[in-house]
Amino acid sequence: MAMTDNTTTARSCFRAWTERNGDIGGVRALLTDDMTFRGPLGETNGADEYVAALDGLSQAVDGAEERAVVADGDDVCIVYDLSVNGQRIPTVGWYHFRDGRISSVRAFFDPRPMVG
Repeated sequence: MAMTDNTTTARSCFRAWTERNGDIGGVRALLTDDMTFRGPLGETNGADEYVAALDGLSQAVDGAEERAVVADGDDVCIVYDLSVNGQRIPTVGWYHFRDGRISSVRAFFDPRPMVG
């Protein structure tokens, strides 16, 4: 599979909050100002709110193992196993792009291991 610019950008965003030495601050430049996030445990509106939420989430993340990446035009889905407080959570992050920047992220996972 050929890597697209959108794929590279989505992976950069993903790695910023899932890797111990990730660059959370660098994520902001990858986002549109009005970007949105929607997931089972919450939502954000605006790039600054999203970056702040990622910073908080990254504190609980032990790591993530990328399983697959699927790209189709302005959409990139990253399938991964997220490790949070020792629990493995199968997850999909759906990144949508506008003008080369991430305009929305949707996360799909079973939240029970995180709230139980």
